This record gives sequence, structure tokens and C-alpha cells, in this order.
Amino acid sequence: MGHFMRHTLISSLFFLGVPVVMLTCVGSQSAEAQTAPTEVAALTADPSFTSIHFSGSGNCATCHNGLKDPSGNDVSIEKDWASTMMGNAAKDPFWRAKVASELRRNPGLATVVNDKCTRCHAPMANVAAKHDGAPITVFNGGFLDAQNAYFNHAMDGVSCTLCHQIADNGKLGTLEGFSGKYFIGTYANLVERPIYGQYTNPRVPPMQNQVQYTPKYGAHTASSELCATCHNLKTPFVDAAGNIVSTTPESEFPEQMVYSEWEHSAFAASGPDAQSCAGCHMPEVDGVAISNRPWNLSPRNGFGKHYFVGGNTMMLDLLDTHRAELGVTATGFATTIARTREVLASAASLEVLSASRASGQLTVQLRVNNLSGHKLPTSYPSRRAWLHFVVKDAAGSVVFESGRLNADGSIAGVDADASPALYEPHHELITQADQVQVYESIMGDTDGHLTYTLLRGATYLKDNRLLPRGFDKATAPSDIRVAGSAGADVNFTGGSDTLAYRVPVSASGALTVTAELLYQPIAYGYAQDLFTDAADPEVARFRGYFEQSTLRAEPITSVTTGVP
Repeated sequence: MGHFMRHTLISSLFFLGVPVVMLTCVGSQSAEAQTAPTEVAALTADPSFTSIHFSGSGNCATCHNGLKDPSGNDVSIEKDWASTMMGNAAKDPFWRAKVASELRRNPGLATVVNDKCTRCHAPMANVAAKHDGAPITVFNGGFLDAQNAYFNHAMDGVSCTLCHQIADNGKLGTLEGFSGKYFIGTYANLVERPIYGQYTNPRVPPMQNQVQYTPKYGAHTASSELCATCHNLKTPFVDAAGNIVSTTPESEFPEQMVYSEWEHSAFAASGPDAQSCAGCHMPEVDGVAISNRPWNLSPRNGFGKHYFVGGNTMMLDLLDTHRAELGVTATGFATTIARTREVLASAASLEVLSASRASGQLTVQLRVNNLSGHKLPTSYPSRRAWLHFVVKDAAGSVVFESGRLNADGSIAGVDADASPALYEPHHELITQADQVQVYESIMGDTDGHLTYTLLRGATYLKDNRLLPRGFDKATAPSDIRVAGSAGADVNFTGGSDTLAYRVPVSASGALTVTAELLYQPIAYGYAQDLFTDAADPEVARFRGYFEQSTLRAEPITSVTTGVP
């Protein structure tokens, strides 16, 4: 179920994507100044900063690290969060590269891009700058510049006092609360600032004395509606001339709608298999004292471990590998990557429904089951999952293969990886090696052409991402509809997709059939389109990281069967 929160440190998760928001901020720099290439540098921020709105994660760590569960396992809040995508949301090199690319392609919309892309990736900087009437920019003296007044705010990512200050103003879980439209109040006396948590009767004086916040019970901090703030995101879109075509929030492009996907599934709060976002992304444990002081604090049950894991091992690895260049100070990435792989392994299953051979032809019927609480893959539309299907003879030689992963991250036979103007269709029957079942969302522009430019994304030409259990294609709202030929596929339903492979096999003797579901957070074609802007140093840097990486895909699940 989407990337979600609970207890202390809630908010956006799977995230790699480009969460964004309102169109209301006006920067003082010109579009040209905001989009010109700049040098990139290694910058380390101070996580123990304080301001009238926020307190950095380093201050929270003082009391909320060093926590143990009854079995003696470390469940430190800041420590677990620090090596997640949320903790490094503004350090994420893919996000930086994509923002730089969008600015180059749409310089007239620099104000929109800067505001939207910082609202959920550098939220504390966005909120503080808005309050002060300061320019909201990412590059060229913007939030990522160490001399900028909001640099520390930005580099602390989606941090503790951002999520826990979000108030329940009655708009959470609605269009008025989506796309980063969270509300954080302003208080003349700092100690009056509320810090919300899931537990009733919080111990008040320690936080007031230590960090000048007043802890308060807030049921919304344990709700999926809070996660929806950044994980239901709609973005404006433009025509070929750069004119904004979308006119209302309703008409904007559904860049990611994780919450709505969940809401239309069996896992919704009112569904038969009700499970909140935090239930998957913040596994619970009982008997945890949520602070290391005062010493006599009573243990609480239902404590959500602040793992915030999704599926993006590649970006976690890049953050760890290039920590000096990106200003990364957190450790523990290996642990977070291991947890991420555990989540991926629980997201789907494969079944061979039948397998037979006759007259030199092998027929296999395969079912892919989505076990998550949203589409798989979900969130930002650079992601894809696909089936790698292999048939081997008795000697172990490959006699048929569909979906082979190449060393550069491309997939053999996939149309999008061979041509920037094409994408792989949805398949019900695969009969040849250059047909591959790819589960993905493909953006289309106002002219009906494939696009990888977010601000040109007006619709989906294809969306055959695996649907969660209970998802009804016929009643799904337009923002989460199935797009393309999967809509008419009667075997593509809520919870699963069933397809057939019918391939020639001349080999005698027994055959072995293996199918595996693989995942990429950044599809090869998406990356290649981004790299056309490599004149920008942020894009060039990410291209270097991407091409050096050896993490080309993650396995989700696999199945093997023999055919006599």
C-alpha cells in the first residue's frame, strides 16, 4: 500500500517520484535565471537547525533514538527514517535531475515547477519561504545552495516536524488536501506549536522544555488520509506551445494517485480486507517507550516502526554510494535496502495455471497476483514491472525467452526501449520473443503522442499496472482508470492478470519453464529521454550515476514448472 506514515514522522513514501503542489508562489528571479545550468557541489546541512516553524531531525533524535522493543530490537525513530527516500527527498539525484529537465523544457513555468516540486520534496523550505514571502527556487541560489536561508530546511527532506505539525483541517483525503495542500499553523509563541501523534494523554512538559512544541493527540496521524497529502498528486499540463491547458484541480493530470487506488480496493478503510498505508509501510510492534526520556515513560502498543520503505533500491544505493557529492550523512542504507526487498517480495505472486505441449508447440497459462493495496507498480510514472519468461530444454539450453534484461537496463524486445516514440502494448497472448508483458503507465501529451515530460502529460495512453484486489475497472474514477487495451481484457481484473504464452519448441525431452516478475523504478526509455538534457549538470550527474549503477532491476517473485 503506498508509502505511508504513522506515529512520529509520517508522510510521503515510495517516493522517488516528483510529488508536487500548489501554483500560488511567486519567485523574484526571472525564468532564465532560474533555469540556467549551475555547478553542482557537495553540501552538508545542519539537521539540528531551529526556526519559527520547524525543528530539524537532529533535535528529534536526541529523545527518539535509542529505542528498543521488548525483544531488544532497535526501533529508533530518526535512525530508521534517516536512510529512507523520505529522509533524503531533496538529496535524491533523480528528483534533482528531473526538476532541472522540466525547467529547461518549460522555462516559462519556472514558478510553478519550483513551487510544486519543493512542496513535497523540500516541504519545510517551501512552507518557511512562503511565510516569509521569499523566492521559492531549487537551483541557482535556491534551496539547494548552502547560502540560502532555507538550505537546512530543504536538505532535511520530509522530516519529523513537517509531518507531525500537519493539522486535520477537514480536507485530508479530499481534492482540497491532495497535491501537498497540507496545513501548518503559525504561532507567535513557539511553545504553542502543536506536534500531533497517535497516542492519547501524551507527556507534555518534556517536549515543551526541550524543543518548544506541545504534543497533542491527533487521530489523523495514523490515517491513510494523511499519506494522501503527497501521494495523491495532480499536476498542470501544457500544450506544444507551452500554454497551460488544465484549468481546474479536477482537470489536472493524475501524476500519482496511490491513495485513490487504495481507496478503490479491498484494503480501503471500509473494505473487507481493511489495511491502512502504515500497516504495510510502518510495521507495528507493541511495548515501546516512544522516547528515551523521561526514564519512567510508559511503553505504548501499536508503535509504527519508521521504515517508510517502497521499492526503490536503486536510488537508496546511489544515495549511499555518492553520499559525499549529495550531502548524505545518514548510515543504514544497507538495512533499508534489505527491508525494501522484503516489501517487494511480499507485493506479488505468480502461478502457472497450466502447461502443455503438442505438435511442437508449448502453451503456458500464467497468472500474476497483486498482493499490495494499490496498483503495482504505483506512484510516479517512470516505474515498470515486467515478466521474464524462459523455456529451457533438458540440457539447460534456452529454447525461448521473453523479457530478457540487458546490461544497460533495457529489456530485449520492448518497443519503448528500441524507439523513443513507441511503447509496448498490453498482451493477452505472447507468441514471439519480441513480445513482453510490461506493467506500466505511459503518459500522452495534448496531441496524443507519447511523452516523458511531466508538464506535457495530459492523459495516459497505457495504464495496465496490476490492480489491487477488489478494484473494479468499470467503476474506477477517471483519475485511476485502466488505460489502453487492458481495459477490454477480461482476464485483467482486480487482483490479477492472466495471460498465455504459446511458443514453438522443437526440443525433445522434458522442458523447464521459469517466469519471474521484475521491477525497475526508472524505465530505460524514461531515463534516455531525461538524458537528452545532459547539458544541465544535475542531469549529467545523474546520468553518470545511472550508467555506473549495477542495480538494473529487482526481482519481486518467480515460479518454475516442468513440462514432460
